[in-house]
Amino acid sequence: IENYFTYMAKNALFEEEEDDLPYEEEIIRNPYSVKCWMRYIEFKQNGLKSTLNMIYERALKELPGSYKLWYNYLRERRKQVKGKCISEPIYEEVNNCHERALVFMHKMPRIWLDYCQFLVSQCKITRSRRTFDRALRALPVTQHPRVWPLYLRFARNLPLPETAIRVYRRYLKLSPENAEEYIDYLRSVGRLDEAAVRLAAVVNDESFVSKEGKSNYQLWHELCDLISQNPDKVTSLNVGAIIRGGLTRFTDQLGKLWCSLSDYYIRSGHFEKARDVYEEAILTVVTVRDFTQVFDSYAQFEESMIAAKMETTSEMGQDEEDDVDLELRLARFEQLIARRPLLLNSVLLRQNPHNVHEWHKRVKLYEGNPRQYRPTIFEKATKVNFKQVDDLAAVWCEYGEMELRHENYEQALRILRKATAIPSKKAEYFDASEPVQNRVYKSLKVWSMLADLEESLGTFQSTKAVYDRIIDLRIATPQIVINYAMFLEEHNYFEESFKAYERGIALFRWPNVYDIWNTYLTKFIDRYGGKKLERARDLFEQALDGCPAKFAKTIYLLYAKLEEEYGLARHAMAVYERATQAVETEERHHMFNIYIKRAAEIYGVTYTRAIYQKAIEVLPDEHARDMCLRFADMESKLGEIDRARAIYSYCSQICDPRVTANFWQTWKEFEIRHGNEDTIREMLRIKRSVQATYNTQVNFMSSQMLKATTSSTGTVSDLVPGQMGIDDMKMLEQKAQQLAAEAEQDKPKPKEKILFVRSDTSRSELAELAKQANPDEINIDDDDEDDDGQGPDEVQLEQKSIPTAVFGGLKDD
Repeated sequence: IENYFTYMAKNALFEEEEDDLPYEEEIIRNPYSVKCWMRYIEFKQNGLKSTLNMIYERALKELPGSYKLWYNYLRERRKQVKGKCISEPIYEEVNNCHERALVFMHKMPRIWLDYCQFLVSQCKITRSRRTFDRALRALPVTQHPRVWPLYLRFARNLPLPETAIRVYRRYLKLSPENAEEYIDYLRSVGRLDEAAVRLAAVVNDESFVSKEGKSNYQLWHELCDLISQNPDKVTSLNVGAIIRGGLTRFTDQLGKLWCSLSDYYIRSGHFEKARDVYEEAILTVVTVRDFTQVFDSYAQFEESMIAAKMETTSEMGQDEEDDVDLELRLARFEQLIARRPLLLNSVLLRQNPHNVHEWHKRVKLYEGNPRQYRPTIFEKATKVNFKQVDDLAAVWCEYGEMELRHENYEQALRILRKATAIPSKKAEYFDASEPVQNRVYKSLKVWSMLADLEESLGTFQSTKAVYDRIIDLRIATPQIVINYAMFLEEHNYFEESFKAYERGIALFRWPNVYDIWNTYLTKFIDRYGGKKLERARDLFEQALDGCPAKFAKTIYLLYAKLEEEYGLARHAMAVYERATQAVETEERHHMFNIYIKRAAEIYGVTYTRAIYQKAIEVLPDEHARDMCLRFADMESKLGEIDRARAIYSYCSQICDPRVTANFWQTWKEFEIRHGNEDTIREMLRIKRSVQATYNTQVNFMSSQMLKATTSSTGTVSDLVPGQMGIDDMKMLEQKAQQLAAEAEQDKPKPKEKILFVRSDTSRSELAELAKQANPDEINIDDDDEDDDGQGPDEVQLEQKSIPTAVFGGLKDD
């Protein structure tokens, strides 16, 4: 039997080969002709599949770049496996044929698509996904729209949502306009968080055009429904901020958006927040339609809360606390129903504040209950567009004071907190283009009253938050900063109080910062003393950096006191030294007095000599004379008579005998007590010399004054020579005073330091002085002087050579 079948197969093959001879001969003649191969293939179409496949393989061996041959061959091979089990090896053979075809046909999208569909039909998920990715990499981007629909359909049918999500993310980078398709898929697989994020991005994209023909409001409404109905699944978005953003964009659909926001809090279990949202909604909507939607939803919510409470108490038993809670909920619901006419009237008045008929209705609604319409009046007043911010701030403050007078302390706090709340649109305090309601949050008047109330009625944290907010808004005054620091100090938050001082110092410049620095430094020293000496020194140096001379005195005295009590004495002296240079000119004399006093107490009076010398050099003449007198008095008390006399001699150069008679009298008394005849005469000589100097200056000024007067015209002396009127005399006197003042300013001040000289002058000098007749000479002691008026005898001096031994080796040869 086996031989028989072999024989029959050979005969059949031989017969076929005889029929194929014409085609074979044609192929031999034209091996690269696609038409010849296609005629041969068409002839063998009804023959054995193996023979047909062999002819395709021969043709592709000759023409591997022929798309027509590859396409027909792959289609034929797919037909051959149709209906067979996908686990049979023949499927892998067909897959290999496709892989061989893609070596040459990798730019042909149809080959890729057929191969991908074939793999998908075999349920080869990973291989199919990788083949799709290969197709996208191989084909140009203009051909990708042919691949993505098949790829996305394959991904959606997978039981693995993560794979489809990643595929869609790649697809949206190429075609972001198809985001709605991706959002629908995410909602279908329960990935609501990412669906909400994508939908929010679509809503915020103004250039997005929906392929399904939806408007921006419809997309926004879908987003609100999605996030409000699934609060436990949507966690990446701020639901409250999103819905409130919609309230500002879609003012004609406020009712639905308010209900969506309330529904979100209800589903989240935040019933009090939901109730607050409802209250805010019914007080802000401006149309009856929106009010009706919100009110009905609010009433339904309260009814459901009552029903839930009654059901809970019936199942678990009822106690006193449950009764109170149930009564409270019933009272809320009854109050809501009772408020409906008034709330509706408010909506109509918001539409048209000039509707007299509605105002009459409102008066009837409030009739017999004055406590209700007083807050209404204030609330209405706070919405008036005043010209100045201070006007609105005064209304808020009066509103709070009215509640305080009625002992409604919590309500007063709530009112002022509401007044200082940050508006939705911030504005600068002096920006006149913005309404005052957007600027009152920076009113210091309102903030100050709130701070006072918080200190009296609030907690420590709430008060601290108010003061911090005032400083952050940069509206604080130095007194506010000091009050804040004192408040913290009262509660034993010392370091926090010091931080408050430093924040205030950062806000202000001199001279406004003076009070803060003064209080800060005083409190710091009182608190730490010498425990944190270096820190205290740093604070003083910061305070003195850029400090005006007008305010430097107090800070320097505090600094010196710190060094005296807790630091080093030499540091204190250095501070006093700096203070004498930093303070105002009018304060230097007083500063030197303090410096001298402290130096004498710490180091002794001898230490003050250098201070006296420095003071005499830098102080003006008036104060320098006082310093010289004190300096000389100190030296005389120490027994340093020569030093004292030298000081008097130095000071005499700036003492006009006609003006400063007190100085000369003091010097005279000093010489009487400690001097002799020679020293007194020397003092008188100096006095005459100084007086002559001042007389010379006055004579020069008089000559200049006369010259200026004679050069002028229009006076009586010009008209009548030799005569001078009263007006001319007054003019000369005024001119003399002016020139005297200028000369006093221009008078050179002696710069040399005090030189100490011996009190006994030489006899020859006294003899020469005695020979000069001076008519202005004053006789001090008439009884002791000789009647003849003769001067002292001339002293003869004898010269004597110096012995050679005195010079020693220094003498020249």
